[in-house]
Amino acid sequence: MRVTVLQENLARGLGIVSRAVSPRSTLPVLANVLIASDEGRLRLSATNLELGITTWIPAKVEEEGSTTTPARTFSDLVNTLPGEQVDLKLDTTTQTMHVRSGASNNDVKGIDAQEFPPLAVPDMDGAIQLNIVDFKEMIHQVAFAASTDEARPVLMGVLVTVTGDQIVMASADGFRLSVRKATLSAPVAEPIHAIIPARALTELARIAGDGNEMVSMVAPKGRGQVIFRVKDAELVSQLIDGSFPDYEQIIPRSYKSRTLVSTATLLKACKQAEIFAREGTNVVRLDIKSAANDMEPSEVEISAQSEETGSNETIVEATVDGIGLLIAFNVKFLREVLEIVKSPNVAIETSAPNAPGVIRPVGEDDFTHVIMPMHLG
Repeated sequence: MRVTVLQENLARGLGIVSRAVSPRSTLPVLANVLIASDEGRLRLSATNLELGITTWIPAKVEEEGSTTTPARTFSDLVNTLPGEQVDLKLDTTTQTMHVRSGASNNDVKGIDAQEFPPLAVPDMDGAIQLNIVDFKEMIHQVAFAASTDEARPVLMGVLVTVTGDQIVMASADGFRLSVRKATLSAPVAEPIHAIIPARALTELARIAGDGNEMVSMVAPKGRGQVIFRVKDAELVSQLIDGSFPDYEQIIPRSYKSRTLVSTATLLKACKQAEIFAREGTNVVRLDIKSAANDMEPSEVEISAQSEETGSNETIVEATVDGIGLLIAFNVKFLREVLEIVKSPNVAIETSAPNAPGVIRPVGEDDFTHVIMPMHLG
């Protein structure tokens, strides 16, 4: 293989695929990146057997070929190369890649490409088309609430349901639930019901960019995989087996108090409270005070305390529809949902100190977040 590429393109491509590398695998080749000439371009691939990422970069191909090189070594080297162009030349007898750029000459030892696990070659017929910007926003609004506890693998995923022209994404970790809905540009022929690892969706959002391109999504029947294609990249992920909880039962159907507050003001108050709460049990108390009459303002008193560091209290103006209420939440969970709410104001729906609270962006009915309360003590 003899190939010439721009250093900038090669560095960017390696940055895209290297997140799928498995450095601690018992298979040494999984710590490597597959480098192959492919119809006048250079194809880079990495996989940990659960997640695979491939990207294509422009190249001048003088001689076809393929190999795998250690991801970290090769990526670190490329990032420090002095010249604009990088010449790659493979010695097939030793699987050594000669890397030349400017006055820099390097030999990187690799492993035969035939030892690299074959990645799925997808049939993208009938793929769902999703706008990149909209889909990235959906991912950001649900993936953060997925569990990181490997004892409950189903909750480490995001349930993606597509029927007709509706797509719904839901995640939960036992303490909170995030649900985001959207309308597709066209109805789908075949419905999709799949649990996609949250990490795979997070990686997709990372590599997708911010343009107006579309993401193509397909979940071939019987393969247990989902495939996304965007611009010059492709992501293949294994689906999670199992039954996702019936999250609709978790969402309260009514409330006794609906509190409207400024998203930014409440977020700032939560960040201050977290400074103290994190030293204890992460508890933040929300004392929702309904106005006694039209002359008095409604307000929410946000407070946290720690025996080690002290206490904090912030009063935030609010519009309260219903009764006053004292309720406690995990301050980290409250902060994280407020950070992904785009609307200027947010609604907190509560019923009792021991009942779940619901967070909704005011003026948007496509996002719902449920947080379980904490013991007031």
